[in-house]
Amino acid sequence: MAVRQRLTEWSRGDCLAGFWRLYRLHARAKNRLVSDVLGFLMARSARRHGGYVGRGAVVEGEPSLPHGLHGVYISRYARVGRDCRIYQNVTIGEVGGRAPRIGRRCLIGAGAVLVGGITVGDGAKIGAGAVVSRDVPPGCTVVAQPPRVLCGGQRDV
Repeated sequence: MAVRQRLTEWSRGDCLAGFWRLYRLHARAKNRLVSDVLGFLMARSARRHGGYVGRGAVVEGEPSLPHGLHGVYISRYARVGRDCRIYQNVTIGEVGGRAPRIGRRCLIGAGAVLVGGITVGDGAKIGAGAVVSRDVPPGCTVVAQPPRVLCGGQRDV
């Protein structure tokens, strides 16, 4: 990839490889000074990309962020499984120090809000704009306001 193309992608916020590299290094840092410097660089990078990933958040692998980190907030207490797809303006927030645990291969639509100590099962889908404050079973879809959980053709309010 040409240098010009890389610089263009970085300036638009499309290239998150550097951010996730800093995130992994920061998580493994043992020395306080190194941790503080990496934390500063990670915060600057996240700000550049328009999002936030908390210091203690556990993110397995690299989630797919089709619109970059734009508006994505992940609490420091959150856990995000592998192969998740997270669209823009998603909030994975905490209530009283408890944040969502998101399973593997989940899809979280644009503008969705997940709060509290909930569990989102593997393969679940959260529709755009949904506010989720209860557990979501594996393979189910959550849509609308107030949120409805749809599993196998049945509706569960």
